[in-house]
Formats: sequence, structure tokens, C-alpha cells
Amino acid sequence: MTTIRPDELDERLTSSDEAPFLLDIRPTSAFESGAIERSHNVPVYDDLRGGDESALHAHLDEIPTGRDVVVVCKMGVVAKRATSVLNAEGYDAATLLGGMSGWNGYQNGSISYKLRSLLWSLR
Repeated sequence: MTTIRPDELDERLTSSDEAPFLLDIRPTSAFESGAIERSHNVPVYDDLRGGDESALHAHLDEIPTGRDVVVVCKMGVVAKRATSVLNAEGYDAATLLGGMSGWNGYQNGSISYKLRSLLWSLR
């Protein structure tokens, strides 16, 4: 399973000619409460969490092919399922480690993010 750390994503978003497509799968209310800039919301979190992958399949036409995709959810767990579906469909997809929680921790420089980042680097 392909993953990307928040600091790696931030670097790609700011320094890359071809930034990845950010696919935020959280419910619309969570997305509207705060999302990574330039994210596209496809609210299939609850469906995927319940094991229904067809909801994501119904939105594949909204996801560009030939471009890296980073999948975002609350903590990164359900995004792994979406990433797996996308990779099986031929996309080059990765899960944002820690999801929005990890992204917010990275942005705020929180101690919990720094500890998680240390653990991720040891893998």
C-alpha cells in the first residue's frame, strides 16, 4: 500500500509542477469544516467504512487519470481502502498518513505529529 507523509505532501504541493490530485473522501460536513486547499470532495467515507466500494466506483469519472492521487480521510484508515480500489482501477494513488488529523498536526507543529512522524520514519 502506497502512503505519503504530510510533510512530503506539503513539499509536493508547493514545489511540484504537477501537484497530486487531492481526493478527500470524508463526509461533506467534515470537508466543509476544513480541508486541504485544492482538495476535491467525494463523500464516500461512510460507504467505504461499511465495506461498500461501489460508491467510489460511481465517482471514478471525477478523478483524473494520468495524475498522482492522494486520498484523504479523517485518520487515514478508510482512505487505505479507497487507495486500494483506485490502484486496482489503474490509478497511481497513495493514502495520506494520519489523514486530516496528521495534516493538521503537521501544519500546527504538534508534539503528537512529531512523534507519529518519528514512528513513520522508523518503518
